[in-house]
Amino acid sequence: MEKNEMIFGMRAVMEAIEAGKEIDKILVKRDLQSDLSKELFEVLRGKGIVVQRVPVEKINRITMKNHQGVLAFLSAITYDRLENIIPMLYEEGKTPFIVVLDGITDVRNFGAIARTCECAGVDAIVIPERGSVTVGGDAVKTSAGALLHIPVCRERSITEALQFLKNSGCKLIAATEKASINYTKADYNGPLALVMGAEDTGVAREHLQFCDDEVSIPQFGTIASLNVSVAAGVLMYEVVRQRN
Repeated sequence: MEKNEMIFGMRAVMEAIEAGKEIDKILVKRDLQSDLSKELFEVLRGKGIVVQRVPVEKINRITMKNHQGVLAFLSAITYDRLENIIPMLYEEGKTPFIVVLDGITDVRNFGAIARTCECAGVDAIVIPERGSVTVGGDAVKTSAGALLHIPVCRERSITEALQFLKNSGCKLIAATEKASINYTKADYNGPLALVMGAEDTGVAREHLQFCDDEVSIPQFGTIASLNVSVAAGVLMYEVVRQRN
């Protein structure tokens, strides 16, 4: 991560929060306890910023400057809210096309998916606050700048996001290698959210229960699965094919 994407030191981080800077996450030394740290957590209250308690060695590996046990990572974009995006799309007469990423942590895969999303006309990407890649400079670069042009909604809970999409009339289709339905047999017309999971774990079981269909991509080789960015691209362009 570039140096100008980080802010370290308690006062500097508090000032950034109060100035409305978009912050991806904050690392805080695990045993940090002081009057100033209490002030920091008061500033953080209700802001929805992800805070991770970590050993000080982790922060030291990132910067050896006088961080006082606090390091903030700035976001390269301003995140959107799904609850704002969906009504806006309907008001504009559009048929929502959303991609939900459940536990994608590799920045290269995320950037590649975002690039395809932008090319395929996806209206927004949904990621969770925790257990997910975030949108820093590396992700924007890997996406060839696509992440500057497509809304990214970082939601507190994927479960709640899926429930909201379902309640908003979106059909939820999950990609999973265990599915018996060939991806070309599903109907992608109408309001839609594609749900993609991490390569090692796939879409979480508790999230699959919200989905209307589960589809798979035929594989004829000997390795376990397709790269998630490739699989996402295949599915997105099946949506494009059917809708056009």
